[in-house]
Amino acid sequence: MSSALDQLGGEESLRALVEQFYDRMEADPAVYSLHRLHFRGHGLNHTRQAQFEFLSGFLGGRAYYRERFGHMDLREIHAHVPIREADAELWLETFDAALEDCELRGPAVDKMRTSLRRAALMLVNDVPDWRIEVDREEGQEVPE
Repeated sequence: MSSALDQLGGEESLRALVEQFYDRMEADPAVYSLHRLHFRGHGLNHTRQAQFEFLSGFLGGRAYYRERFGHMDLREIHAHVPIREADAELWLETFDAALEDCELRGPAVDKMRTSLRRAALMLVNDVPDWRIEVDREEGQEVPE
């Protein structure tokens, strides 16, 4: 039986999807709130590679991320990141758009979307959101 990764077209197809996703994140002003979450991390170049490695294992391919870091615990990976429901939904919308851009469709994609939705919403947390404090310091209006 082939893996979900195989059904998506293999590593080359996954690499193109991840690149398209992060290209959107960098270029689309509507996705800026997600992009800026990476400002206090390793940056998007690191994240592009880590996302590819994670998704490869997540989709039944080689578990590069686990080989490099020893685990694939999403909550641990994101424990320091303030993730609100709106962030999770925006991430999912952006990923959906990248799937469309790459013309990836079908049962494997539908199953992946369902799994990613569950995973993204599981990451919603109450870690203090440094974006609010930065916005206040810059004199921007911040919703309470």
